[in-house]
Amino acid sequence: MKYLIVGLGNIGPDYAHTRHNIGFDIADELVKGLGGSFDNIRLAYYAEVGFKGKKLHVIKPTTFMNLSGKAVNYWMKELKIAPENVLVIVDDLALPLGKLRLKLQGSSAGHNGLKSIEEVCGGQNYARLRFGIGSDYPKGRQVDFVLGLFDKNEQLELPALIDKSVDLIKSYVTIGPAHTMTAFNK
Repeated sequence: MKYLIVGLGNIGPDYAHTRHNIGFDIADELVKGLGGSFDNIRLAYYAEVGFKGKKLHVIKPTTFMNLSGKAVNYWMKELKIAPENVLVIVDDLALPLGKLRLKLQGSSAGHNGLKSIEEVCGGQNYARLRFGIGSDYPKGRQVDFVLGLFDKNEQLELPALIDKSVDLIKSYVTIGPAHTMTAFNK
């Protein structure tokens, strides 16, 4: 069984470790923890790792967030992976910091990376791991908040929250979405 794990974010040092790039950070930790590394190959940083007999193809699109669908579509076709075996890791303003929510399908909820995937890949029939980044920003400052770094207190919590996200992904590919949602969607 093989899976396409997609960490969403924006490339470049200006975006590194921002709230919007939590998908990249989780993908990095997953691959590092499984002894892999990324190569810059067609439209994405790509890594292939194994976990308990499952093959995980992990990408971080190099297309920028708003064009993520182009990279996801390419790798789904290249690897012959059905939408049901795609898991997208994304930041979510509607959830408090560190709250994890695994969903098997659903709308983009206004997230431009998910919108792009829906448009290019033809639907919402893929799983997503929504990582709560909170919404503690002044009115009209959403973009600055999302593209900003986590504050000092949040940064102290991040390693454990990223580890929990990696555990969710490992659970998803081994015991399946139903048991994983029961265990993690609290």
